[in-house]
Amino acid sequence: MPTANISPLVVAELQRQLNQELAAAHSYQALSIWCAGQNLRGFAGFFAKQAGEEREHAEKIIDHLIDRGVVPDLAELARPKQDFDLLLEVAQWAQTMEQANTKGINAVYEAAAAAKDYPAQVLMHWFIAEQVEEEAWVAELVARVDDATCAGSLSALDRHSEELLGRKKPD
Repeated sequence: MPTANISPLVVAELQRQLNQELAAAHSYQALSIWCAGQNLRGFAGFFAKQAGEEREHAEKIIDHLIDRGVVPDLAELARPKQDFDLLLEVAQWAQTMEQANTKGINAVYEAAAAAKDYPAQVLMHWFIAEQVEEEAWVAELVARVDDATCAGSLSALDRHSEELLGRKKPD
């Protein structure tokens, strides 16, 4: 493993964001389970895929740290929020999580910019672009669920959730 050539502040921010990504994966899994329990299988599948994406995001940070000679430190994960009354609350919670993730990614970028850590800045460019997509789909999710005012429209939305919300632009 190479010798670490990275500022302690950037390491701390990357470690924090790594654990935030893992916590988001844990939370999306909880949202998936809630949806499955409500017989919203489309949303359950969609949120399960989101959990996988968040784990992939964590892996990007893990790889970056290891490549730069830093052993990643995994923090304990808190119990995710699991008690919702309505799908709209689930959607709004997902939006809150994505907004917090954007703030965390921006904090890493700011630390990397201040330290003139170009490799970390390049990594964060990918994350910043990804968060634009993440915040767009979650805003659409909230709007679509809020507009689904009857059981039939909610059922149709559930059946088509991955098709409607799962659109991702190629990297």
